[in-house]
Amino acid sequence: MLFIGIGAMTDFGPLLSNPRMVLVGAAGQFGIFGVLLLALASGRFTMNEAASIGIIGAIDGPTSIFVATKLAPHLLAPIAVTAYTYMSLVPIIQPPVMRLLTTRKERMIHMSYAERPISQFTRVLFPIVVTLLTGFIAPQASPLIGTLMFGNLLRESGVVDRLVKAASNEIANVTTIFLGITIGATMVGASFANLETLIILVLGVLAFALDTAAGVLFGKLLNVITRGKFNPLIGAAGISAFPMAARVVQRVGQEDDYTNFLLMHAMGANTAGQIASVLAGGIVLALMAK
Repeated sequence: MLFIGIGAMTDFGPLLSNPRMVLVGAAGQFGIFGVLLLALASGRFTMNEAASIGIIGAIDGPTSIFVATKLAPHLLAPIAVTAYTYMSLVPIIQPPVMRLLTTRKERMIHMSYAERPISQFTRVLFPIVVTLLTGFIAPQASPLIGTLMFGNLLRESGVVDRLVKAASNEIANVTTIFLGITIGATMVGASFANLETLIILVLGVLAFALDTAAGVLFGKLLNVITRGKFNPLIGAAGISAFPMAARVVQRVGQEDDYTNFLLMHAMGANTAGQIASVLAGGIVLALMAK
């Protein structure tokens, strides 16, 4: 239900105008697998538990909850708390990593944005195609990507305004409240206030940092390929925290040059990160199910 609301609020136009941002969204999921390995290396978690912790790197609360309920339901509370806590701290966690990995000259790169007109047919076809492809590539992700794209299809169809408004407002708000109450009810002190929860909190920060670093480094690679025409900061938006990550990219870019406008490029990468995070969750479930 929550993903229907998210889909109804998401405009994939910037991504459709600049399809190469799909690659940036894929690069932004590195934290999932990096933290999975770190959790295993700690020796305190099983493979399923490590995979559930790693999915925090999707920087997507509903996806983290969905995977945790399937693989490690006893860790649902700390994983959900960690995911949502750090999602709200994206404006604090990301900028230091972005500045560390880029030079002032790179951050000042201007990127012209001329949005290509996207036909209504393309906008309607996009969620249908993505859902079908996901069903073939990562069937385990179908429940999430299907509801996300259903919400977007409602939006782009242009004929069910009442449902779009309900999904993006009342339904999303009520679902969020119930989600918080039900997860909060699982936070029994004996199982929540322990060393494992503290480790998960630390790994959650690392997951966000690794996602940001991987995205920025991939952005630097694109900068080389395009001969200095791609601003590496855009890579930091290739995560699922929409539209917060895109706004952070815009803010950091304007710190060195207030005339630099990166928001629409970052929005394309951010929407790609939304899709990539759900697919990554499905891939993790598929691998663990074997």
